[in-house]
Amino acid sequence: MITLSWLVIVTVLAAGLALADGIIRLRGSRTNSILAIAEVAVAALMLVSAFTALPAPFTTFFFALVLEAVLLLLLLLPGRGRKGAPALVISALVVNTVVVLTSAGWLQIPGMG
Repeated sequence: MITLSWLVIVTVLAAGLALADGIIRLRGSRTNSILAIAEVAVAALMLVSAFTALPAPFTTFFFALVLEAVLLLLLLLPGRGRKGAPALVISALVVNTVVVLTSAGWLQIPGMG
């Protein structure tokens, strides 16, 4: 049985936003297709790890850290595309930062965690 908490909901939201952005990037003709593949793979694994128990090093915190790095690279590396493209990356980055900081214990939000 899955117990829903605010942290699980925010984790699913962050992974869902990153997954949607990765799929949009793969469908378009962008230069960072390797990063888009990495984004889709890590976001999917983060969704899986939110609901199942994976072996010790592969926790939700690990996948959130890797996803944070991939999202930062996507935001900082130049690429061509439409004007509103960074909006989804920035929103996924902000929500994923909340997941990372809360999972590490560096951010205390009452009722979350």
